[in-house]
This record gives sequence, C-alpha cells and structure tokens, in this order.
Amino acid sequence: MSQPASRRLSQPLSFAFACLLTGVVAGIGGLILSSLLHIIQHLAYGYSTDQILGHVSFLEGATQAPWWRRLLALCVCALVAGLGWWYLWQRMRPLVGINQAVREGAPPMPTGSTLWHVLLQIVTVGLGSPLGREVAPRELGALGAGHIARRLGLSSEDVALLIACGTGAGLAAVYNVPLAGALFSLEVLLGRFRWRMVIPALTTSALAAWIAALGLGNAPQYHLHMSTETSPQLMIWAIAAGPLLGLGAYAFSRITEQARVSAPRDHRLFFYCLINFPLIGLMGIAAPSILGNGKPIVQSCIDGTFTLPVLLMVLAFKLIAVWGSLKSGAHGGLLTPGLAMGAIIGTLAGMLWNSVLPGMPMEAFVLVAAPAFLAASMRVPMTALALGLELTRVDHSWLSPMVLATAGALATAHLCRQRWS
Repeated sequence: MSQPASRRLSQPLSFAFACLLTGVVAGIGGLILSSLLHIIQHLAYGYSTDQILGHVSFLEGATQAPWWRRLLALCVCALVAGLGWWYLWQRMRPLVGINQAVREGAPPMPTGSTLWHVLLQIVTVGLGSPLGREVAPRELGALGAGHIARRLGLSSEDVALLIACGTGAGLAAVYNVPLAGALFSLEVLLGRFRWRMVIPALTTSALAAWIAALGLGNAPQYHLHMSTETSPQLMIWAIAAGPLLGLGAYAFSRITEQARVSAPRDHRLFFYCLINFPLIGLMGIAAPSILGNGKPIVQSCIDGTFTLPVLLMVLAFKLIAVWGSLKSGAHGGLLTPGLAMGAIIGTLAGMLWNSVLPGMPMEAFVLVAAPAFLAASMRVPMTALALGLELTRVDHSWLSPMVLATAGALATAHLCRQRWS
C-alpha cells in the first residue's frame, strides 16, 4: 500500500528544514567559538583587551607581550590540556569521532564529551597551542546537525548526510570559506559528489559562513599586496616545486600520524603536557610566530618579513611544537599548521629561485605552495585549492599554478606512500 501524499512530502520538507537549521546552528557556533578564541588570546597575552574583535593580530599581540607572559600562557596551556584531556578520557563518555558519526547507523555523538573536547581545543589554541582550531567548529557543527536530524525523525542515511554537511559548515563559518566547507563535506567525509549531497552541502556551508561573517566581518584571512597577474616564470616554478612540496607533505603526515597514534590517554598525558607546552613557550620567546595555529607564519611569509636564518628556526620550532603537542595527547587540527609548513617550504624554494632568477614576489610562492602542501599532506586537493582562493580572495587566474603545484605534490606524496608506507 502506498504512503499518503503528506507522508511522502514530509521527509523532503523535514530534510530541507534540517539543512537550513544546521547552517544557522553551525554559523552561530562558529561565531561563538571564534569570539571565545579571540577573548582568550587577548586576555592571555594582554593586548587590545578593549577591542576583542579589533584589527590587532595575534602575532602583533604575542610579539608585544613580555617574554614571561608568553611562557606563562603556555604553562597555563599545559595545565588545561593535561588535566582537561586526562579527565575526558578517564571520566567522561567515549567520544564518537566525525568519521564514525557519518556512517549510517552510527551511535550519536555524546553531547557532554564533545562539547568538552571542543572547548579544550579552543582554549588551548587561544593560549598558544600550535595546533589548528578548525576541528572544534567542525565537531560542534556535526553535533548540532546530528541532534537536529534525529529530532526531526530523519532516516539514518539523512542523519549521516546532515552530520557531514554540519561538519563542513563549521569549517566554513570560522574561516568564511563556504565553497571549501562544502567540498570538505563531499570530498573528505562523503567521498561522493551526487546532487542529493551537493545541494545540502552548499546550502549549509553558505548559510553558516554568512551568519558568522555578520559578527566576525568579511575580511580575508590572509592579506596580499601584489597584483593578481601570474607569469610564465611562476608556472615553471610551480611545476618544479610540486615534487619538493610532496616530499615535505609526506614527511609531515607520517610524523603527525605516528605522534597521534602513540599519544597517551592515561596519567602520562598530564606529565607530557607539562613538558611540551612550557618548552613551546620557551621557543616562543625567540620565535613568537610559532605560537597559535599557524596563521602568523603564513602571513609573515606573505609579508616577506622572515630572513633565511629566522625562517629555518621557525620551520624547526613549528615542527617540534606540532609533533610534541600531538605526542603529548593534545588535540587540534592540522589545516592551518599544514598551510604554515607549505608556506615555509614555498618561501625557502622561492628564495632559492630568486637568487638565480630574481623578480618574483615572495607572496606568489606562498600562495602556490601552501595549498599544494595541504592537499598532499591531508589528501584533500579540491578543498585545499578552494581554501587557497577563499582565504586570500585572489583572482581565479592563480588556479593554474596552484593546480600544477598541487598535482606534482599529490603525485609525489602518493608515490612515497606506496613505497614506504
């Protein structure tokens, strides 16, 4: 017997309403988390406390802060991370990760444990942890989407789809990257580009990015200074730099994966954090740009403010800081740290290129290298290219060198994994 017409219509209407509500929730969540991050940064480093969402960057604030304040902020970070994640693993309900939650029939993400995990990431990154902040809004978006879908009585297939869309919407909200957020849902979590998936992914990410931008502003994450014209010289450099970026991305992914797998969840976590984060604070006295998620490094590479010795020091310190934080049991994303590592390698390769054929602006190397490195290290080529465009707002003509470098980096990293993994 066929279902009544009202029943046949209720599911599509409920799903459409759930998509809109998910975008709103993810946007508000991204706005709240970003504001909380800024508040913690301003209070921890003592800069521009009268204007939390002002124009003073975290790098400026951390650089202006006295050395003891940088060290103190990371000591507090050690206590928060060590106690917070130990309590999560030992006393709270087990987490259900996003990759598990997007499977049909998966158990729901526990509200208390997930919110605790989200807040720990935002607080520690605000205090100076070198990991990315983007996992927290993704988890919050996924949590909200799951609650919405189940409350509206959607099928298990629709629940999984909406959780994937909420995850991408959370990413879109904090960085104002609606296309990259939608592509993340489709490319990473769903692995398919069907109309039934594309439309809700685009809708939720666009709505979330727009709502968050109402409070955070609509400025690009990274500020460029050059014209939007590319050159044949840059195209040649992109082809040559691709394999180098792929090698670096493979090494970075192996180092971070092994650190995560071997991270403790018992009492050792607390003691590891007590060693790791004060050490990062000491390194941050000499190189404040390594503090935080990696955005200061990318912008400094774009601005061309690093000398070669400082750049090499920042590369070593950032790699040690990311590895040590993951190894100690702290959690966070690798999106912005990956962009930072790509920017550093691109700058180094650019310096070598300009010593032979001078004339290319340093930010051109960064713009091409950073998304290529991210694409190869996290295996997200479409998302990485969209991020390269949306984070900087460059002209679409930059896609050609970006795609060439990304293709070379992906191929090299893939060959390395086949040979050595």
